[in-house]
Formats: sequence, structure tokens, C-alpha cells
Amino acid sequence: MAGLSIESEQEPLLGDTPGNREWDILETEEHYKSRWRSIRILYLTMFLSSVGFSIVIMSIWPYLQKIDQTADASFLGWVIASYSLGQMVASPIFGFWSNYRPRKEPLIVSIFISVAANCLYAYVHIPASHNKYYMLIARGLVGFGAASTDEVQVPQGNIDQVAVVAINVLFFVILFIFALFETIITPLTMDMYAWTQEQAVLYDGIILAALGVEAVVILLGVKLLSRKIGERAILLGGLIVVWVGFFILLPWGNQFPKIQWEDLHNNSIPNTTFGEIIIGLWKSPMEEHNERPTGCSIEQVWCLYTPVIHLAQFLTSVVLIGIGYPVCNLMSYTLYSKILGPKPQGVYMGWLTASGSGARILGPVFISQVYAHWGPRWAFCLVCGIVVLTITLLGVVYKRLIAFSVRYGRIQE
Repeated sequence: MAGLSIESEQEPLLGDTPGNREWDILETEEHYKSRWRSIRILYLTMFLSSVGFSIVIMSIWPYLQKIDQTADASFLGWVIASYSLGQMVASPIFGFWSNYRPRKEPLIVSIFISVAANCLYAYVHIPASHNKYYMLIARGLVGFGAASTDEVQVPQGNIDQVAVVAINVLFFVILFIFALFETIITPLTMDMYAWTQEQAVLYDGIILAALGVEAVVILLGVKLLSRKIGERAILLGGLIVVWVGFFILLPWGNQFPKIQWEDLHNNSIPNTTFGEIIIGLWKSPMEEHNERPTGCSIEQVWCLYTPVIHLAQFLTSVVLIGIGYPVCNLMSYTLYSKILGPKPQGVYMGWLTASGSGARILGPVFISQVYAHWGPRWAFCLVCGIVVLTITLLGVVYKRLIAFSVRYGRIQE
């Protein structure tokens, strides 16, 4: 049993070898080329979509602060979550539509909605008030337009439902963790290191770009490693690495972050010369607007007693999370597909997509609320606790996460 499980984990998901007997029977050379042409187009589409998403996600917080001074970190979570909420609502609608009409129709409509929503997002600073709500609507419409139009199919076969549910839960937690991480990275660095909005967008963008390069290298290495130890062990290792990353991110020491408005000195009136007053009167409103205070906002009470997260500490954590997340994400998809087996997987894959969308809704809302009210120590302690529970779940169902062919094929042989 154990030998069969390891052997099945070492098999490629796609039987794309021309010498394969099943390949010769089920797929012609023309179909094979057509299938891989479609897959490569999907690769390009996902790449461009991810590039656009990464560009926007880093600038949402500074943009939100600039267009509406009443917006806080809690509202940021709702803005980011609205994207996945729109996607989750639209996916079944477009899927149902594509079942009964030409697939070009929902595709064209989704593209039109995406373009219109991004135009709205670009001009949410124009209205005189309630700008943050316009941004909320714009991000929700962008997610609505990004919904998948894949046709839903009805699966067949005796599939291990416990394993299916377990992978959905694991995938939810993995997406939940990364969604909250990419949400909090900009406010966290601005609070901890007194970065300006421009610095936060630039430096955090560089960090995410480095994580992308790191993920490519990690995924290439995982492909080779999975042939030796299997996907389950790699998934477990990835979760442990993620836990270590968030544990390192916990604040410690006696150094505290810079507080915004500390130059006011308890509302005392500074000694200002007549010349300084005259120069101040000549400053343009734009110059005054650009000179925003930096540091941890005094409105966040935890800034007064929570130690700073050192930059080396933060970067070490980023590297570890950048290792663990792509590993866990890939292994979840791989195990899920093998558990489902060769039968049509449309509905089950829809569940997995809904699970990921739900995680991207709840993750930003969770982290923004906890971070704004209780600070990074409570936020990352809770994340560590969630990862521990996830590792426990994986340990409980570890032996059930085996390929469909092992459970119902080779065992019977």
C-alpha cells in the first residue's frame, strides 16, 4: 500500500508521452498539439493576469489613503476582499451561461466589465466625497470580470470525499495565509520602517518581484524532489516552513516604531521665526499635501507598546513564506487532481476555486481588522495557530491523500 502510494505520487499528472498506451488510444497527434497549445495560452493568460494583480495590490493602500483620508487599515481589508467576492459571485453565472450559449459571449462580457471596472478604479479620485466606496465597487467589478468561464462538468466515480474536503480546507488555509500576507505587507512596512507611500510601493514591489523569481526556482526544484519523497511530504514541509516564517515575524525586543505626529510634542506650539512663517505661507497646497507624516499612526494604540519588527527579521520571514507558499499551492493542486482521478473534474475544481476565492475574501478582512485593533503580535500569533491546526489536519488525513488509481485501480489488480 505504502509502496503504491509513493509510486503514484511520482507519476506525472498528464500522460503526455507518445509511447504511453493510453495516450495512443485516447488522443491523436492533432489533439495532443491542440491541447498543449491551449495550455500554453492559459499559461500566458494567467501570467498577464498575475502581473496586473501584483501591480495593483501594492498600490491599493497608498492610493486609498490619497483619495479618502477617512479610510483606515480595516477598510483596506474590505477593498481587497471585494475582488474575490466579485469573482466568486460571477464564476457560477458565467459557467452556467457558457453551458447554454457560445463561450465567446460570456468571455466578451467579462472582458468588457474588466475594462470598465479598471477605468472606474483609475478615476475614483474625481468624486468630491465617498471615494473609498467607489474604490470598493471598482475592485468588486474587477473581480466580477475576472471570473472563470470554464464549462462545468458532472463528475463520476467513487471518490474519497474525506480526502476531497481535506484538500479543500488545506487549500483554503494556504490561500488565506498568502492573501493576508500580501494585504498587510504595505501597511506593515509603512508602520514599522516609516516608509513613505512611494517607498512602500517601490520596495514592496521589489520584494514581491523577488518572491516571484524565488517561486520559479522553488517549483523547478520541487518537481525533482516530488519524484523521490512524494507530494504529501512536500506539502507538510511547506506548511512547516510557512509556520516558521510567521513565527520569525513576531515582534520582540525593546525598540519601538516611530510614531506619527511625534513632532507635535503633545500639541505644544513650536518656536517659529517670522521668516519661517512667511516661507510657510508661500508653500503650495500640493507641497503640503505631499508632506504626509510617516511612521506608526498614533490612532493605533498598539504602536505605543509593540516592539518594531526589524528589517532583517522581516526579510527572513518573507524568504521563508516565499518558499512555503508556492510549494503548498502546487502540491494541493497536484494531490487534488490525483485524488479525483481520470473522471471529469469540473464541479470538484469549481469547489476548489470557490474555496480559494473565499480565502481571498476572509484573509484580507481578518488581517486588517486584527492588525488595526491589536497589532502585528496578535495577528501573526493567530496565523501561527491556524497553521498548526492545518498541519494537524494534514497529519490526520495523511494516509487518505492517495491517487484514485491506487485506491480503485492497482489495489484491485
